[in-house]
Amino acid sequence: MKPSSEEEEEAVRGVGPWDECFEVAVQLALRAGQIIRKALTEEKQVSTKTSAADLVTETDHRVEDLIVSELRKRFPSHRFIAEEATASGAKCVLTHSPTWIIDPIDGTCNFVHRFPTVAVSIGFAVHQELEFGVIHHCTEERLYTGRRGQGAFCNGQRLQVSRETDLAKALVLTEIGPKRDPDTLKVFLSNMERLLHAKAHGVRVIGSSTLALCYLASGAADAYYQFGLHCWDLAAATVIIREAGGIVIDTSGGPLDLMSCRVVAAGTREMAALIAQALQTINYGRDDEK
Repeated sequence: MKPSSEEEEEAVRGVGPWDECFEVAVQLALRAGQIIRKALTEEKQVSTKTSAADLVTETDHRVEDLIVSELRKRFPSHRFIAEEATASGAKCVLTHSPTWIIDPIDGTCNFVHRFPTVAVSIGFAVHQELEFGVIHHCTEERLYTGRRGQGAFCNGQRLQVSRETDLAKALVLTEIGPKRDPDTLKVFLSNMERLLHAKAHGVRVIGSSTLALCYLASGAADAYYQFGLHCWDLAAATVIIREAGGIVIDTSGGPLDLMSCRVVAAGTREMAALIAQALQTINYGRDDEK
């Protein structure tokens, strides 16, 4: 990616105390994207994790190993929360130490089926405060970035959320989540039905929570909600949405809890509150208690 203006160059280079970390995250996200794009066209070894719909491939492991190993070399004192390591039993705890929160392939089911909505997501937190996020939409070569207090960008172009406050004029994004038992599906469909009864323009499921949240940050959608996503789905995108002027909260309407496996995000606080009020909770537990 070659910045074409001073603002674009600043967006990619970064300014502030975590410049080097940000620059390394950008380069690793781009490298990961190359691996994922190539692997999309190849045969895949697919396994399941928590359910038949919760998939993992050898490419998930390869990309995660690349990102974590490179970051450990550069920043040996830092901590890591990564999706596949957590699935293999690593503790998912956010401390005050500098911590990388990594999803090697968000949209693994899409990836398995060669559906092109897939991304790599790298978030970074210090003192439990999210500092920056980098998300690479691999197939479209879109690089979304956000740094606390410094704005959000896609390929160097500044992002701005929708300012819509009326649910009857909203496009809402969501994801199904890995639980597919009858009771969970009943609540999931009921939540969608409630929004449609409120005359939302539409509800979309694209198979990648990080990219859905990036679309929200870009103003292409007005709200997002999900039960069953994890901190690695949410960390990088939360910074990007906030820096684009948006709101990220708990489904209860309270402050975001990164480990709670639930979220509402919107361009405006009014829209976020309307979505939260419409939802019935699906309990997925907490990332830091698994």
